[in-house]
Amino acid sequence: MKNLTLRQLRAFHAVATARSFTDAAEALSLTPAALSGLVKELEAQLGVRLFDRSTRKVELSGVGIEFFPLTERVLGDLDDAVNNITALKEKRRGIVRIAAPEVMSCTLVPSVMAGFRKAYPHVELRFLDVSIEEVIARTSRGEVDVGIAPGTIDLPEIQRTPFMRAPLLLAVPASDPLATRKSVTWMAARQRPFVTFFRSLGEWTVGEQGGERHSLFPADITVVRRINTSLSMVKSGFGVSVCPMYARELAAGFDLKLVRLTDPEIEREYALLTRAGHFLTPPVQAFCDYVLQFAPKWTREQARRH
Repeated sequence: MKNLTLRQLRAFHAVATARSFTDAAEALSLTPAALSGLVKELEAQLGVRLFDRSTRKVELSGVGIEFFPLTERVLGDLDDAVNNITALKEKRRGIVRIAAPEVMSCTLVPSVMAGFRKAYPHVELRFLDVSIEEVIARTSRGEVDVGIAPGTIDLPEIQRTPFMRAPLLLAVPASDPLATRKSVTWMAARQRPFVTFFRSLGEWTVGEQGGERHSLFPADITVVRRINTSLSMVKSGFGVSVCPMYARELAAGFDLKLVRLTDPEIEREYALLTRAGHFLTPPVQAFCDYVLQFAPKWTREQARRH
């Protein structure tokens, strides 16, 4: 393979376009002698004459005519690639693939995506609303760039970056006597049947004297898959439910009230998930940074509304 250089190709292209060594040299900020030297080097390596030179004009040779569109395409593709990298670096372009579970998907995530899109209008956001298990699996396999999930995740392939905490509240019908109270203890709430969309209830435990632990949830409990199902069943009289604070607007859609749970007060932590040890592209890093800035303000606003 000929050891052609980018400077040689640009020199040839400039002369072929300008039909003048003087004009081409000026366009490339080179001396005419330096430009002529580059062209001669190129012709020597190719073993052909690319220009027919005279005292009055410069014309492409037959080979030069064939070679010109090839160099134009190569230089154009290279310029496009450099521009794309620059745009990616400056976060003007790129793709961010996001996955989040249901409750996040219909509360925080749309607000984050809307704000990020305004800040970076040319970055494409691709979003999946899936189960927590799918969020973790897809992130660990690299199928998404950023996962959003609650709770602790102890996997070596997952990098977890907490971004907010939200207290758990009790969802009750607006007509329920508990709806008028400022707070309800877990002990009082456990006297009611429970409906929950939480998959694992084992994490919701507290200690007792003697070191034993017991579940905060009562024995009379119905487990469903979706928060909307849970809220709908509470509305229909099947019991009460536990929701994160930021689900207040969802609960209001079912004519439910969220009441603060105490003794103990429990907050759930939420985190960004990325693949451990993998470089984040500038758009993905920009999205993560945006969430870290946006979420605390959003959480404070949710608390004020409550």
